Amino acid sequence: MKLLVTGGAGFIGSAVIRLLIRETDVSIVNVDKMTYAASPAALAEVASSSRYALERIDICDGPALQRVFETYQPDAIMHLAAETHVDRSIDSPAAFIQTNLVGTYTLLATALAYWRGLSPEGQKAFRFHHVSTDEVYGTLGAEGYFTETTPYQPNSPYSASKAGSDHLVRAWYHTYGMPVVTTNCSNNYGPFQFPEKLIPLMTINGLLHRPLPVYGQGLNVRDWLYVEDHARALWTILNRGRLGETYNVGGNNEKRNIDIVHTICDILDEMMPSERGIRRRELITYVEDRPGHDLRYAIDASKLRDELGWEPQEDSDSGFYKTVAWYVQNRTWWADILNTTYAGNRLGLKQPAAAEATS
Repeated sequence: MKLLVTGGAGFIGSAVIRLLIRETDVSIVNVDKMTYAASPAALAEVASSSRYALERIDICDGPALQRVFETYQPDAIMHLAAETHVDRSIDSPAAFIQTNLVGTYTLLATALAYWRGLSPEGQKAFRFHHVSTDEVYGTLGAEGYFTETTPYQPNSPYSASKAGSDHLVRAWYHTYGMPVVTTNCSNNYGPFQFPEKLIPLMTINGLLHRPLPVYGQGLNVRDWLYVEDHARALWTILNRGRLGETYNVGGNNEKRNIDIVHTICDILDEMMPSERGIRRRELITYVEDRPGHDLRYAIDASKLRDELGWEPQEDSDSGFYKTVAWYVQNRTWWADILNTTYAGNRLGLKQPAAAEATS
């Protein structure tokens, strides 16, 4: 298979590429704009492979996408390119509309023209796999789970832009007959995650003995999915998922944010006892909650389990321990980011500018 991956230098995309180069014979072209969250280091182990190529382009650039399709003649698309951080979407929603909506449309339009030019056998085998988020469903109360039929109710600019992209993909299937499949996943964690997200930020701050800022009282609940488990699920669904269907991917790992922070603190205290004689839990501070903060996400992934046989391999104990250990052992990677790209400051506090520029 020749696979085109968008956003392959990002957190989830790079995990997919590492997995496929390591465990399959698939050839991959990675289409990535290389924004602030891209990590060349996450692809260092595959960079020299004859089955890997990087095309540094924006998915909003239709002519550049067309050239990539013509050059590499992919058999399938795995679309992961997106702006993803909720706090950044509060500050600058225009970038999310541009990449997540306009970019997805441009990719779909290019892929449709390419697919129509394939042989009947090529058209039948082709797949467009759109990777999305459980945040499109909105928020849950104390009970219940998101299923593939849960109505959409996005509450942030990020989730609204992803909901729109999901609808575009659905429309390309029902209107044009293009073979698509969509996945909506819970919160990912693991190696190479950009430090703006909860688990790496808390881990790094704990290592540096900085305050650990927790939104509200830390009672918001998320289902956590180890990124390598997610990568295996995406590969399974790309190959065996039913066309036109949606599959939810979850980790069976519901945790309150404050419990996640406590776990990270305790692992750090075990691995790297503080020379100052304090426990990391003493660094926790409670800050003003995120605007429109969804209370709870929880995924019912039984459709994926029952139809395709996938289940997560990592539980909360093994996954969190592996992740914290990786950040402890890879200080150079995240220290460079803190020094050049993102210093760990809080985002999502300012009012968005009217009619933001998208260039």
